[in-house]
Amino acid sequence: MVRSRRLLAGALTALALLGLVVLATTAFGGETESRALRSVASPLPLPPETTRMATEARAELDREVQREADRQADADAQRAAMASREAEADDEAEDAQTMTVPAAPSDALDPTDADTDQTIVRAEVLENGIALPPLEAPPEVRQIIEAGNGIARTPYLWGGGHGKWQDKGYDCSGSVSFALASAGLLDRSLTSGQLEGWGKPGKGKWVTVWTNDGHVFLEVAGVRFDTTGRKKTGSRWQNEMRSRAGFVARHPPGL
Repeated sequence: MVRSRRLLAGALTALALLGLVVLATTAFGGETESRALRSVASPLPLPPETTRMATEARAELDREVQREADRQADADAQRAAMASREAEADDEAEDAQTMTVPAAPSDALDPTDADTDQTIVRAEVLENGIALPPLEAPPEVRQIIEAGNGIARTPYLWGGGHGKWQDKGYDCSGSVSFALASAGLLDRSLTSGQLEGWGKPGKGKWVTVWTNDGHVFLEVAGVRFDTTGRKKTGSRWQNEMRSRAGFVARHPPGL
């Protein structure tokens, strides 16, 4: 490309010099001026070397334009292929989410609930650690998620959230109690041990409290609200689940 520009520049310089020579002859009288004007009006033959340089420069420029067009076409094709693969991956992920997987006995839904359909639209945890509730979520689920967003990045503080709702930090049970109370499902903070006897036994459709004597976390619309998640992303909200072994499942009636 650099060589092409040099060749073209040489050709243009030669043309400029020839033009100056022609114009200079106009100072030597009418006949000379007339011949000069006729020469300007008719094409001037270029030296063979100048013609060759200009031709090569133009050809090289044309080739570079074609190469750039080819590169652009390749980039467009790659972007289209990537978009197609992402669309296929999204379809596969959506199909996987709508599959009904048999639950373990400890995760069984309460048979007394009127609606036991496990196929729900999941919430989504964004990169900033904020959870977005599904549009189909009941008001209580939305309130739990909104309350959880409010304290998602607050520090872990042992005993935090017990005795007062607005605190500098929250422990695991204080975090869960705060979120449930914001939806009107609790009137006071409970410890993880006390939450083992709260609500109804088993996994809920929208909300499940996973608790034991040492720790408690929430599963809300398919995402996790857990103080241990802060070690990974700085937020209590996590898209990934964790092992539920050793935990008791409880849920609020109707949810």
